[in-house]
Amino acid sequence: MGIKVLFLYPNTYGMNMLPPAIATFSAILKREGHKISVFDTTYYSTDHGNNSDGTKEETLNVVPFSKEMIKRGLIPKKTRWQDDIIKQIDEFKPDLIGLSSTEDMWELGIKLLEQIKYYIKKNKTPVIAGGVFPTFAPDICIDHELVDMVCVGEGENTLIDLCKKIEKKEDFLNVTNIWIKQDGKIIKNSITKPVDINKNPIIDTEIFEDKRLYRPMAGKVYKMFPVETIRGCPFTCRFCNSPDQARLYKGLGHNFYRKKRMDLVQKELKHFKDVHKVEYMYFWADTFLGMSKKELDEFCEIYSEINLPFWMQTRPETITDYNIKKLSEVGLHRISFGVEHGNEEFRARILDRRWKNKDIIEKLKIPHKYGVAFSVNNITGFPTETKKLAFDTIELNRHIDADNANIYTFIPFHGTPLRKMCEDLGLIDHKTITKCNTMSPQLSMPQYPPHEIDEIRKCFSLYVKFPKNRWKEIERAEKNDKEGNRIFKLLKQEYLETYMPKPDADPHGGSEDFEKVENPYCDIPEIRDDLKKGYADEMV
Repeated sequence: MGIKVLFLYPNTYGMNMLPPAIATFSAILKREGHKISVFDTTYYSTDHGNNSDGTKEETLNVVPFSKEMIKRGLIPKKTRWQDDIIKQIDEFKPDLIGLSSTEDMWELGIKLLEQIKYYIKKNKTPVIAGGVFPTFAPDICIDHELVDMVCVGEGENTLIDLCKKIEKKEDFLNVTNIWIKQDGKIIKNSITKPVDINKNPIIDTEIFEDKRLYRPMAGKVYKMFPVETIRGCPFTCRFCNSPDQARLYKGLGHNFYRKKRMDLVQKELKHFKDVHKVEYMYFWADTFLGMSKKELDEFCEIYSEINLPFWMQTRPETITDYNIKKLSEVGLHRISFGVEHGNEEFRARILDRRWKNKDIIEKLKIPHKYGVAFSVNNITGFPTETKKLAFDTIELNRHIDADNANIYTFIPFHGTPLRKMCEDLGLIDHKTITKCNTMSPQLSMPQYPPHEIDEIRKCFSLYVKFPKNRWKEIERAEKNDKEGNRIFKLLKQEYLETYMPKPDADPHGGSEDFEKVENPYCDIPEIRDDLKKGYADEMV
């Protein structure tokens, strides 16, 4: 008959791509005869830092919500998550609770568990935590009283075995890939080989509410699904968890980097288009172009039949005139490139990224040649970095004609080589749980203190876009005082009017009618009163 599994997905407003891991687990467990439900906090006001209730600190690269977003209902819920999770668990009555969490959402996930503690304790319902954070900080995760098990590594086979044993009322102390508490001790079971992703079913989207299937992209809103082509990454960026994932499985004699067969990718794409009427595809591979010319040609032949716009992320060194031309002909709409830092020596030594700036600049001339828009992602606040080095990142971005250039504060996540470096340098304690949703610097370094990191992040786009004869003005705008904030607001308005598209603008030419308003919610009676609570009028 199967069991009932409730997945908890702690997430904040604005991070609204549906989680492919939970969608995959749901499809697998339903195939095994189990019943699945999910509690997802994305559209709740959770009071969990930046973007948790739609609010956003003063920054650039934001535009007002478009009318289409409001029409699609991509706005915060009016109900309280505390009430809704109790109602859901009392109605669903799960036999197993799975908390799927990133590190920065862990504390929110714990809030969810504590809200339903009465049910967990009364029914002795086992709780398993999984994800990258539990994999690389299992000691921290299993330490909480409501967490019985932690999944270390991939969860597909683990959940199949665990649910089967719970259904049969058998002991599950020896299920692979889990740490489990017993009589005050922790049993650490072995990790099995990586999952054969070619055996996974098509993801299950039916467990999510309809609004979770939509996502803003370049000022428009699309029904958009994530598509897996690759799991893992062939590169070794030291701020990413992929190197440690690879090392974890290599130590067991396995390769974590895997590719899905193109015929299965084709089947999934056709299913999304024909059955779910998807309008846009989102390829969530770390490096989409980690493929051969033969694989690229095969993908393009397949995708020519899909004929929908799509997004991908990759590295500058993976693109060529040939592959961008081919991809643009079958629907490539936007690309996100990871550049990360502008100083070549620092980038190679600290980040393990060894490309020359001149090569990055030349490669990033290719997308616009074929009408493909792209964004460039950068990071500042790395260990041993300085504000002077951060200006090398600004300088590199001034030579790249990106449609959007972002900069993020470095976050030392568990499971990344740079986390270990930060711990070794005494910049952070192993037990410290990091949060990227606050955007605040989490390292206090004498050579690059938090207020300087904030200054670079605040004015990065101004430095990149405005001529250098404005830099003294921008430097004054960095300061978080009355005069600095006044100058920043004036520069921000100029920047938005000069460089940012209207929310409803078509980046490839033409635009829909758009009436700029201070807050687009103000014309909606049902939520007009909620403006006083700080609901957002802006979004990345």
